[in-house]
Amino acid sequence: MTTAQYIRSFHAQLAIQRGGEIVSREEYLDHMTFRANPRPLFTEIFGPLLGLKEEWAAQGATPEEINLSAFRYRFVACQGMGVNTGWMGGDEVVILEETPTLLVYRDAMGRRMEMSKTASTLALPVTYPVRTMDDWLKIKHHYEYHPARLRAVQPVPGKVRSVSIPGGFDEPRQLLGEENLALACYEQPELIHDILKTIGDTAVRLIQQVAAFDELDVHEDMAGRSGPLLGPKQVEEFIVPYYRRCWTAAQERGARLFKQDSDGDMRPVIPAFLEAGVNFMYPCEPAAGMDIVQLRRQYGHRLAFMGGIDKHVLRRSKEEIVAELEYKIPPMVQSGGCVLGLDHRIPNGTPLAHYRFYIAKAWEIMERAQ
Repeated sequence: MTTAQYIRSFHAQLAIQRGGEIVSREEYLDHMTFRANPRPLFTEIFGPLLGLKEEWAAQGATPEEINLSAFRYRFVACQGMGVNTGWMGGDEVVILEETPTLLVYRDAMGRRMEMSKTASTLALPVTYPVRTMDDWLKIKHHYEYHPARLRAVQPVPGKVRSVSIPGGFDEPRQLLGEENLALACYEQPELIHDILKTIGDTAVRLIQQVAAFDELDVHEDMAGRSGPLLGPKQVEEFIVPYYRRCWTAAQERGARLFKQDSDGDMRPVIPAFLEAGVNFMYPCEPAAGMDIVQLRRQYGHRLAFMGGIDKHVLRRSKEEIVAELEYKIPPMVQSGGCVLGLDHRIPNGTPLAHYRFYIAKAWEIMERAQ
């Protein structure tokens, strides 16, 4: 096992194996673009937080319940199209320090990364490679086009074919950090423009070469409960042109969905992202104000969703679980364009009995509502 594989193994322990029915690619695409709505879609997006599997095992969970294969979902299988549109190459990953509770390493970008083994399976950067344009120019080649970025992939019948692009906020954050990125939007706008133009040039060139695909995916995680970390003006100036270029190229390859992953309250920037082409958002966290029922009333068929069910309610009473499901499920089942599911990882302290109840009650309401 390489050092990089060893580091990834911490996150791999949270892997799940969803049970239930895998729907066809065609049904999923028609459902999420509001062309057809034969039956509800329902999934577990991410799985448990660190430690929950052990909690459930102590409560008598079967191995199938722990990996979620015992539970009934209705979801689609996806397939990446063998495209690397982000960072390529870089330094050898090196572990700098490891204790029973802490892992510290230097990643391919040269960043010092730290991970608490007892609280997380993903490390956070402590240092960043870019502060100035000169810093960026030294590493810019890691984002430029190279034929090795594209490998031949045979499409699997029935699977949704996707291509991922770096986030217009998230990738500059990986390079500068959140605070320096926010400052650079005002003090060094040419730096952010050049980063996103470079990434966009590479992404568009690769998208134009890939086989026909269905979904363009982007990870941002650019908001918290108090709102997004960039406002509408910054999104419009820096991210929208990048998104539009990639989405135009993706549509020419047959893509129908532009799916954005961002936690937190994205409401202030939804209009800007809709203009950029985004038509699918997840995981829609209710604790941050992302109420999918209200958002559907506001945006109609312009915006599809995945998630939206409050994960925290599973730690409360069964009556509160029912209230959440009765509020969210009927209008989303009736309007379509939504893969229902928890709005993020199943939190620690969720009783196994409550999760069993949640799955059964969700299906009872979905079948009644359709």
